[in-house]
Amino acid sequence: MMQSRRKSLIEAVTNVGVGYALAICTQIVVFPWFGFEPALADNMTIGAVFLIVSLGRSYLLRRLFERFR
Repeated sequence: MMQSRRKSLIEAVTNVGVGYALAICTQIVVFPWFGFEPALADNMTIGAVFLIVSLGRSYLLRRLFERFR
């Protein structure tokens, strides 16, 4: 059974949302190791840029795999 576009989007959003939260936590821990100590708002903005890229990638790959299934 093929996954609908809506379910693909829901899966992608969920996956990326969890990834965003994990990325923010990771940045807060890892960035200071490299001498980079951005404010929380900066960490969230950096994470948001990657979130947008990741969401697009995740959705497009899911649709590609569904097309060739």
